[in-house]
Amino acid sequence: MSEPTLPPAPRRPASGETELAEMVQQELESIIPFTARINRAWMQLGGMLFMFVRACVRAVTPPLALGSIGYQVVMLGVRSLSIATLVALFAGLVLSLQFAYFLAKFGVQHTVGKVVILTLFRELGPVLTALTVGARIGSGITAELGSMKVTEQIDAISALGADPIKKLVTPRLIACGIVLPALTALADVVGLIAGSVVVNQQYDIPFDQYFRSAIDTVSLMDFWGGIFKSFVFGLIIAIVGCFKGFSVTGGTEGVGQATTETVAIASVAVCLSDFFMTKLFMAF
Repeated sequence: MSEPTLPPAPRRPASGETELAEMVQQELESIIPFTARINRAWMQLGGMLFMFVRACVRAVTPPLALGSIGYQVVMLGVRSLSIATLVALFAGLVLSLQFAYFLAKFGVQHTVGKVVILTLFRELGPVLTALTVGARIGSGITAELGSMKVTEQIDAISALGADPIKKLVTPRLIACGIVLPALTALADVVGLIAGSVVVNQQYDIPFDQYFRSAIDTVSLMDFWGGIFKSFVFGLIIAIVGCFKGFSVTGGTEGVGQATTETVAIASVAVCLSDFFMTKLFMAF
């Protein structure tokens, strides 16, 4: 009686075959770069969502590092006051000047305060603040965490038994959620005051008339809607910056590339989320 034969063991690919497979994959990605980029974007989006959930869980898990959060608020928010104020100042000046010029053609330039305050509160205040201040904040977060990544400081934190997400990501996430709404409220006030000055000088519109028309038009929903937008923008900027910082490879060159990608991704994400939130608010 013949003995049963065992199936042959699976052959492991040789190193040459592995290199050939990698070369074929690279060639395919170069031929269809759009598909490869879409797959890479989905993977990054999933990684960001996973990091965001982990950071939120760590945020409600004691102990809460209030000292680290306060430090990040100072570093990300207080040091951004100058750029936020300048952007809001010139936005209010240009916005009021343009609207007053076109409204004067119809003889209703006295209503410019209504248009300016609604535009600032609903759109320009939160969006301009997120695009300008957010670019500074997001790139700074990526550069700092990326430098820690390439110098293996994040690995050292994990080796010491600490959680890098709780220690590095959660304080920055909470700080951005505080900083962006505060800077947006400041931008609303500065832009409104700057607009009143320029229309008073150019079209002799009294300050009391300007502010009265603005206050009679705006509602708390307009103000808090813009503040909520800036809160969401802050979370987006923080999580994009942290994820790109944690994903840095390739030494100092990789840090620079990740910083550039952070600004681009955060800016596009802010504009997309603004569109969907505006559609949501218009439904109420």
